[in-house]
Amino acid sequence: MRLHTLKPAEGSVKKRKRIGRGQGLGRGGTSTRGHKGAKSRSGYSMKMGFEGGQMPLQRRVPKFGFKNNNRVEYKAVNLDALQALAEKLNVSEIDVETLNKNGIVGDKDLVKILGRGELTKKLNVKAHAFSASAKEAIEKTGGAAVKL
Repeated sequence: MRLHTLKPAEGSVKKRKRIGRGQGLGRGGTSTRGHKGAKSRSGYSMKMGFEGGQMPLQRRVPKFGFKNNNRVEYKAVNLDALQALAEKLNVSEIDVETLNKNGIVGDKDLVKILGRGELTKKLNVKAHAFSASAKEAIEKTGGAAVKL
């Protein structure tokens, strides 16, 4: 094998279609675009969602529902996650910054503590919101649920 004998694998390289180079080639004249109409012209681009004049899907299907612009989205953190984190770090106080540093929540997330799981360690938890069951479980172990 030499550099001058290298070739691509058989059948892997196709020849380019030479369009609009005369009738002898078989692709002259209309250059495979058919006759007349917008699609045969240069500069043609169809609008997104256009269906040939038929009422487009996004206009046929009715709008429904409601998006509340003032909705507050919380990142949910359960008690079992707090228990695991407290045991791992051996701490008695957990706040949003601690959760962020350990990859449980993002920088700008609002945190809500939910009541899934058991809490055995006394913890002081600082978060933006608490569910009733989570607050009860935290206070039952002697800890405090502090709202930010």
